[in-house]
Amino acid sequence: MSGLTLKGPYWVAARQHRRALWAVPAVVAAALVAVIALRIGAGDTDTGGGAGVAWTNDGYLLLRICMEKAATGLLFLPLLVGAFVAGPMTARELESGTWRIALTQSSTPKAWLGSKVGVAAIVSLLGSAAFVAVYRIGWARVTGTYRFHWADRGTYEATGPVLAAYCLLGVALGVLIGQLVRRTLAAMALTGILTGLVMLALGALRWSILPVETGTVPLSGHASQAMPYSALMIDTGLVTSRGEHLPEYVCSERFQDTVNCPAGIDVTGRYAEFHPVSHYWPTQLVESSLVLVLAGVALFAALRLVAARRA
Repeated sequence: MSGLTLKGPYWVAARQHRRALWAVPAVVAAALVAVIALRIGAGDTDTGGGAGVAWTNDGYLLLRICMEKAATGLLFLPLLVGAFVAGPMTARELESGTWRIALTQSSTPKAWLGSKVGVAAIVSLLGSAAFVAVYRIGWARVTGTYRFHWADRGTYEATGPVLAAYCLLGVALGVLIGQLVRRTLAAMALTGILTGLVMLALGALRWSILPVETGTVPLSGHASQAMPYSALMIDTGLVTSRGEHLPEYVCSERFQDTVNCPAGIDVTGRYAEFHPVSHYWPTQLVESSLVLVLAGVALFAALRLVAARRA
């Protein structure tokens, strides 16, 4: 991790930030030990889908609390990566002028920037993958329960490759914004904000990537019965004999009755639009690809910018 096997500017970049780089495996190791201890303390009692004796188990409740905090923390990991790359790794050297020293060692501006990107990208990719693996060990004990559904914000990011993709986006935005701003704190703040905004925007759009599936039940039933237990519900309503979808309130607003509807409306049942759990991996892969495309655009702009820079 200290860069002993690296050469040239890559060795210098790893050497400069060796403390931060060593912190990554240290945190991963500590997290692994903590999750294993929490799993042991939680026992193996079946949660029964969120009900049963597990909720009286203090060890199980402690595991849930820690896993909720871990999911929130991993949501901020790409922001932290981007802020570090933008500030200490890029903007600080431009602000102080120390980046010119690298150019005196037969190094080009592109090589200088490439070393930052290479070291940060490798550590971010390996570190985020390790955090996902550790999180999944704890998540396996609480999966499917309240706040730990596969599609919940936090859990979704912390259990798949999309977390690594967002970390790489943070690296690309960091080297770009670090060059543009050239002020350490300002670059860190701006990169963190932009990375977070991208995560919010794509998070709001992710369930539009794949088409929803639709299930129906009789009018006397409940919409949740029209889809698998593990599915993510997107929309519900009433359905007519011709397959037309109507909002839930069509009957209740006129007759205050959700079971009996006027014949003129021709309501025959209820529908539910949902994403089954089989949509998890395709959505993860498509979203990760979109994020990597954005990262590639940002990195291309950063390389073009540094190529035009002169000492």
